[in-house]
Amino acid sequence: MALERVLDQPRAVELLRRALAADRVAHAYAFIGPTGAGRMTTALAFAEELLGSAGRSHPDLHVIVPTPPESNPRGARAIRIGAIRELERQASLRPAMARRKVFIIDEAERMTGETPQAFLKTLEEPPAATVIILILPRARAVPATLLSRCQVVRFAPRADAGGAAARAQALEILAEVKAQGVDALFRRTDRLERERAEALVDAYWLFCRDLLLAKAGAPSALLIDSDRAAELSREAEGWSVDQIVAAVDVCRQARDALLRNVAPRLTLEIVLSRLALRAA
Repeated sequence: MALERVLDQPRAVELLRRALAADRVAHAYAFIGPTGAGRMTTALAFAEELLGSAGRSHPDLHVIVPTPPESNPRGARAIRIGAIRELERQASLRPAMARRKVFIIDEAERMTGETPQAFLKTLEEPPAATVIILILPRARAVPATLLSRCQVVRFAPRADAGGAAARAQALEILAEVKAQGVDALFRRTDRLERERAEALVDAYWLFCRDLLLAKAGAPSALLIDSDRAAELSREAEGWSVDQIVAAVDVCRQARDALLRNVAPRLTLEIVLSRLALRAA
């Protein structure tokens, strides 16, 4: 089963397995837990079980992510009412290949304005053969009226051993690219799997976070890698605050690109090249 690939979340996985085994899948779920807990990984694995096929390009799988305004690519990312109207339109159509359609809404707490109210109507009268999954950091991130119409699946924080290894490898790759240039960039991103690309992008995102804190002179206890505080302080001296903020934005865009099925190798090459040039 695809859900067997989900690590460290036995309670969430068991709840979803029972729903599949009994063919009592809810029309809407709220996957609630901290970043890095595996909510999106689990949502995609659950979708694979429901659709009977792997891959984010499945015609009956739709992933909705926050986007900036069309008029301002650098504006605040949000899930706007237009995205919910498009979800309603897609949900009204019959599945293309599978028994169901699956809609995953990442960072569902970023619904703005009238969007939650519009989405509530979809949850109150769910289209047939449709499963909707909200990815949320906490229960109160959306109105209670929305949450009450979803089956809640809670995710516990994960142990950080795997994350520490990913961060160490990410910094090793970045150092190699800085030292050797394009040859190292192409060599280290060759045959890169999507899941590995996601882990590396997340590691670079956290690296940029630590850089920003180090630049601000924050206590080492606030750093993700507090044992590298001195090294991070030295690295931060070579960055401006604007450069670090731009690097954070590069990582955010890369994560969104991976959700939209952009090639993992291309995505990571962009992140590495921009970080090596200090996100100029």
